[in-house]
Amino acid sequence: MNLSDMSRDERSLLLYLETCAVDLCGRVDGCHMNEDDFDIAKGWNESGFVSFGRIVIKDHNRQGGNWAELSEDAWELAHKERRARQERNPRRYKTTAEKGQDSNG
Repeated sequence: MNLSDMSRDERSLLLYLETCAVDLCGRVDGCHMNEDDFDIAKGWNESGFVSFGRIVIKDHNRQGGNWAELSEDAWELAHKERRARQERNPRRYKTTAEKGQDSNG
């Protein structure tokens, strides 16, 4: 799988699941996913790209009732997409160091 083969929704879901893996120990809050996201995640689970499933009810909490684990390929593409997203969205502010160099403030 390549980033160029992925839809915008797939790339967005990949970054969401990567964030969940890093920040929430793999817990996924399904409230932040729509039906298409669940369909994508199901397909990825079947292909082994991302493992995705439900957490047993006794272990549900505010952080979600689903889980996700990324494959090595998914981690690599998530990193590439984060870099690409940053390049598409450059910063639009001036740092304090830059302000000191600019006489216009």
